[in-house]
Amino acid sequence: MNGHAKRSRSFFIVLALAPAVILMTIFMLYPVLSVFQMSLYRWGGYSPDKEFIGFQNFITLAKDMNFIRAMQNTIVLIVLIVLVTVVTLAFALVFAAILTRVKFKGVGLFRVIFYIPNILSIVVISAIFSTIYDPSQGLLNSILRLFHPAKWQGVQWLGNEQLVIFSVAIALIWQAIGYYMVMYMSAMASIPEDLYESASLDGASALRQFFTITIPLTWNTIRTTLTFFVISTINLSFLLVTAMTGGGPNGSTEVFLSYMYKQANTNSAYGYGMAIGVVVFFFSFALSAVLQMITKRDVYEF
Repeated sequence: MNGHAKRSRSFFIVLALAPAVILMTIFMLYPVLSVFQMSLYRWGGYSPDKEFIGFQNFITLAKDMNFIRAMQNTIVLIVLIVLVTVVTLAFALVFAAILTRVKFKGVGLFRVIFYIPNILSIVVISAIFSTIYDPSQGLLNSILRLFHPAKWQGVQWLGNEQLVIFSVAIALIWQAIGYYMVMYMSAMASIPEDLYESASLDGASALRQFFTITIPLTWNTIRTTLTFFVISTINLSFLLVTAMTGGGPNGSTEVFLSYMYKQANTNSAYGYGMAIGVVVFFFSFALSAVLQMITKRDVYEF
């Protein structure tokens, strides 16, 4: 390749990448850097006056009891994230395997049904589950009262401090299963059918094939979705909490992002809210790194 051709190729590559780089810089990199910058200021968000205070916002965070409670709730949510993630991805894997490996009438319809929750907005999902959790006429209490009328009479699923976080977790599972099921079905479709036929001839059951063939050969996809779901759960929990409980009752569902939002947009403490955003950023980054280390294993090829 001569010099002119190399320059032409390089120019084409730069020209092709430039729009993506410009958009990423404007809509991703610049806002992230702005969050770090604003966390060092005392600013209401609307006033033109900004006072540089260094790391004072972070020092104040360490003494803020409301923030500490939000942190405690987030720690509880982290445990629930792990449980929600395992349950969600387990359901998604099983449903994907059934809809990929098992041939039955109407399989396409079931794929659509499982994916429907993912196309609904968080507000719609919140409304659906708020109705299900309604203490007097909700579907959940109505079903439970069939087995034990006295025990399940008027249970406050969104008003009880011990139950509310689990109620939010169930909504997260229902919303996410279809999306990850589709990703797993795509990964499973690339597995050669010969492997399953050979395993069947060797006497391997469908369950053994699932654990010895399907999971190992889709492990990279599982790792990716695990990290993605844990991080997205942090974001989605804020949306569900805001729409379903508003952080209540008594702050029992207040989390990092909901507290950040209230500080930045309600209490005219924009710089303080951005300091919380910086903490969430490093927390999410560290959590992703830990998950990648824990799930790292040899890649199987075929």
